[in-house]
Amino acid sequence: MHRLDGEDAHQFAHLVEHYMEQTRGLAGIMQPDPNIHRVVPVSGATKQEWILPYDDVKAFLEGANSFHLIDCVCRKQHNLVSEEQCAFPMPTCLNFSISERPESPSTITRAEALAFLDSVEEIGLVHTVSNVGKGISYVCNCCGCCCGILRGITDFGLTDSVAQANYHATIAEDRCTGCGRCVKRCQVAAVRLSAGLAVVDAEQCIGCGLCVTACPTKAATLQLKPEDKIVPPPMDMGEWVTRRKRSRGLS
Repeated sequence: MHRLDGEDAHQFAHLVEHYMEQTRGLAGIMQPDPNIHRVVPVSGATKQEWILPYDDVKAFLEGANSFHLIDCVCRKQHNLVSEEQCAFPMPTCLNFSISERPESPSTITRAEALAFLDSVEEIGLVHTVSNVGKGISYVCNCCGCCCGILRGITDFGLTDSVAQANYHATIAEDRCTGCGRCVKRCQVAAVRLSAGLAVVDAEQCIGCGLCVTACPTKAATLQLKPEDKIVPPPMDMGEWVTRRKRSRGLS
């Protein structure tokens, strides 16, 4: 694989950005069902008894034997085309495999991988994974300013550019102090202050839980969606491909 650097990387990044703008955030790729990526709530944001088998981010690492932490390509692209550099760290893509892979500069241990997930939750990044129930091999940790998928929401108005978690955030008015921490933490601008209180846009909310873990008064909570609104991911990549082809009229 050829690695772009210098002027080549700069030009390619601008071409990608131009393509994003021309296609309204890759609408033709991001919107067909099932979505490419799915949001997974941060640890501790939901009641343990509500956690669905495909929503436990740390459980994905069980059975894996090699772990690698690599740079976020979306953040790299953003920093090449934007005058305002992203404040979040560059290496935030966690890859893992059941196979033993040769060590490299990106290799980390299982303990380091688990600690890394805690650290990105603390700084306020959204966990997204491949939209399947089994066979997940990476966790992206995304910000709304750089992520090519979350930007579908923040920049292009595609509220269905990512499969939302099966939870939605709510704010208890009697506990909310209007501190604004949830507003700052939300990567898709789904929370705003109105009359001194936090208000959640239910259509925009992706159920990541970052507002919950930041709330000092526990006013923000994640609630499990009604049963008729819960959408489990395709069982595996085979089912994903079959459903995707069908939704695009290709089967």
